[in-house]
Amino acid sequence: MRAAQGGDTAAFEQIVRRHQAAVYRVGLRMLGSRADAEDVTQDTFVRAWRSLDRFRAQSALNTWLYRIVTRRCLDAIAARRATEQLDAASSESGADEPAGIVEQREQLEAVTRAIAGLPAEQRAALVLREFEGLSYDELADVLGTSVASIKGRLHRARLTVLRTIG
Repeated sequence: MRAAQGGDTAAFEQIVRRHQAAVYRVGLRMLGSRADAEDVTQDTFVRAWRSLDRFRAQSALNTWLYRIVTRRCLDAIAARRATEQLDAASSESGADEPAGIVEQREQLEAVTRAIAGLPAEQRAALVLREFEGLSYDELADVLGTSVASIKGRLHRARLTVLRTIG
């Protein structure tokens, strides 16, 4: 990180390679579109590069990147005011697939739709906790709120998803 802060582009490229998949996953799960996830991933690393001098290592590098990508996703959600499902490539179901696979795919699509329907703050908390494994403290840091607020958001998000698919 210090080398990247000193202007070493190769060091920053290493940071990108190490964290790109996680940043992309957050974007995909929050926005539901591969193209949008790619856009916020790229924007996250552009913003990270431009603000390297402001990174003070008060939190872990991945927490800082999660904070950036989450804010980019929340901005994208607010700008479009509508949620999208995963693109057609991930939601196709073939008629010749065994019934169990089709049922699993339908359940996955139902969960994806339920998550996409959550308010942005609940969606961010749920995605970062359940899919990225952030702790409550890390979530509070990334989302700029208290641990109690995070627990409440997660509780409401989980209940909503269970009601929607159940």
